[in-house]
Amino acid sequence: MSAPLRTHPSPVAGPGPAFAAMRVRLGLVAALFAVAAVGWWWTTRAMQGMDEGPWTSLGTLGWFLGVWVVMMAAMMFPSVSPTIALYSRMTRKRSPLSPLLFAAGYLVTWAGAGVLAFLIGTAVARMSGNALAWDRAGRVVAGATLVVAAVYELTPLKDVCLGKCRSPLGFLLGSWRDGWSGALRMGARNGAWCVGCCWALMASLFALGIMSVTWMAFIAGLIAVEKSLPWRRIATYATAALLLVLGVLVLAAPHAIPALTIPASGPMQEMPRMGG
Repeated sequence: MSAPLRTHPSPVAGPGPAFAAMRVRLGLVAALFAVAAVGWWWTTRAMQGMDEGPWTSLGTLGWFLGVWVVMMAAMMFPSVSPTIALYSRMTRKRSPLSPLLFAAGYLVTWAGAGVLAFLIGTAVARMSGNALAWDRAGRVVAGATLVVAAVYELTPLKDVCLGKCRSPLGFLLGSWRDGWSGALRMGARNGAWCVGCCWALMASLFALGIMSVTWMAFIAGLIAVEKSLPWRRIATYATAALLLVLGVLVLAAPHAIPALTIPASGPMQEMPRMGG
């Protein structure tokens, strides 16, 4: 008996088709990397001297959200570029604007995640008063956050979300929507899977210093490794191990972490407003 015919490629085809599309859509990929490079340049300048270590003050919502969106473009566009390149190739005869709308929808989801993080952080700060100061509970909470992030790396939910991120073809075929509104919705949905995959890593960034370019680059590197390297399990377990080691060091010997800014004792200083 002959094997049944497949009507479309397997949704678990992996990142291969997306990387092939990147070679074809070099202009788009170059543009995404250029936006990421500008984002890194801007954040390096904007965040200079603002790293106060774990639980750095988030400032005002406008300031934080502006920095957050640029950070997400800088950190995420390189790792999501294979998906956008494949989407661009699949829609090349329909609308050259669709890939840009897809990227915009992706950033909108991350902006929503940033607003949620700001609201949670502000609420916790107001309810706890000075409890998150480094010489009180701040150090323990930072270490525990990193340990929780390490554990999340090994959960089924993380595995499902990472699988969606690592299989752009499967994601696009399974969530296809036509038109410009469809491009926005697909980008937002892809961003949602990415948030599910990376929220714990982003929480780790808050625990290490949200205004530290060094830790921002470290987390971005972990995200790129998990999404791109062919050795998925090795990448995931290595990320979990790194986060666990950092969590233990924050709890036991924070001064042994070279790039970690140890906060001053007492209340933390308010972050300046954007442009201030």
